[in-house]
Amino acid sequence: MSIFDDQTILITGGTGSFGRALAKHILTENTCRKVIIFSRDEWKQWEMRRSDPIFDHPKIRYFLGDIRDASRLMRAFHEVTLIVHAAALKQVPAAEYNPSEFIKTNIYGAMNIIDAAINCGVRKVIALSTDKAVNPVNLYGATKLCSDKLFVSGNAYVGARKYPTFSVVRYGNVAGSRGSILPFWGKLLEQGIKALPITDERMTRFWITLEQAVQFVCHCFEWMKGGEIFIPKIPSVRITDLAEALAPQFPKEFCGIRPGEKLNELMISADDTRHTIEFQDHYVILPELARDEPIYGETPVCRIEGKPVPAGFVYASHTNTEWLNVEELRHFIQQHNFHERVL
Repeated sequence: MSIFDDQTILITGGTGSFGRALAKHILTENTCRKVIIFSRDEWKQWEMRRSDPIFDHPKIRYFLGDIRDASRLMRAFHEVTLIVHAAALKQVPAAEYNPSEFIKTNIYGAMNIIDAAINCGVRKVIALSTDKAVNPVNLYGATKLCSDKLFVSGNAYVGARKYPTFSVVRYGNVAGSRGSILPFWGKLLEQGIKALPITDERMTRFWITLEQAVQFVCHCFEWMKGGEIFIPKIPSVRITDLAEALAPQFPKEFCGIRPGEKLNELMISADDTRHTIEFQDHYVILPELARDEPIYGETPVCRIEGKPVPAGFVYASHTNTEWLNVEELRHFIQQHNFHERVL
C-alpha cells in the first residue's frame, strides 16, 4: 500500500521543480484522492498544466494563494490530509537586499501553515529544508533555521489531539533543478561564453537527484512520528569535477566565493550529534523537546534499528565518505540531456 492511498495531498510551492516531480509521482501512482498545487503565480500554474498531460489529470487541482495569507491557507487546507511545504524565497543575494520579504515568507509563512494545519485537522506535514539552515551564514539560511525550529516545535502545539504531526526533510541543492549550477552554466554556454565561472576550486557540494528527493520525502511520510529532521545519505561532488564532466573543452575561470556562500555544505553539525541517530540510508535528528516516552526504541523506523552517531560527528560535503567521480557525473549529465541542451 502507498502512503498516498485515498489521501488528499497539498504541495505549497507546487509549481517548482520538486513540487512538479512529487505531483507527477503521486498522480502516476493514481491511488490518491486529490493533489492540490498551492502557489501564488497563475502563469506558472497555467504553464505547468500545459507542460505534461499528467498535470491535467482529473485528480489535480490548482489553488492560487500565498502562504503569507493565513485565511487563504485555511480555505486551501479544508479536507487535506497530507502537506508538503516546498514554498520559500531562496535566492541568497536577494535575501540580503530584501530581508523583510524573506522573513515574511519563510518564517511567518511557516507559522501560518502550522496554525492552519492544526485548525483544519491535517494528519501529516513535511517541510523541506536546506543545508544552509545549519550554522547559517546568510539571511536565507537563518530564515530556514527559524522555519525548521517552528515545524519541530509545532508538534507541541497540537496538545491532546493526535494530529497533525510535523517533520522536516533537509538536503542540499537538487542536481539540475531550476536555479542550480548545471542550468546556470548551461545558459552561459548558450550565450557563447568562453570559460566556465567557478567561485572556488575547493568547493564541494552534496548531490541528490530530483527523483531521489521525491522518493525520500515519500518514505519520510511513512517513518515520521513528529519533530524529526530527516537527512538522506547522499554522495558529494567537487565543483571542478562537475565542470569537467559538463564541458571538458572549456577553460575554468575562478571568480571568488560570493558573499553568504559556503565552501562546503553542512547538513548535521557537531552540536546536533547528541540528538542524531543513523540508519542504513539516512540520518534522523531527534527533537530536543522532552517527551514522556522515547519516539525511537524497540520498534524500528526504517526496517532496521537506528544507532547513535559517534560523539563529534558532522555530516559535511567535504568530509563525506561517498563521492561521485567525473565519469559518474558525465553519465548523469548525458542521461538528463544537458549536453544536447547546452553544447
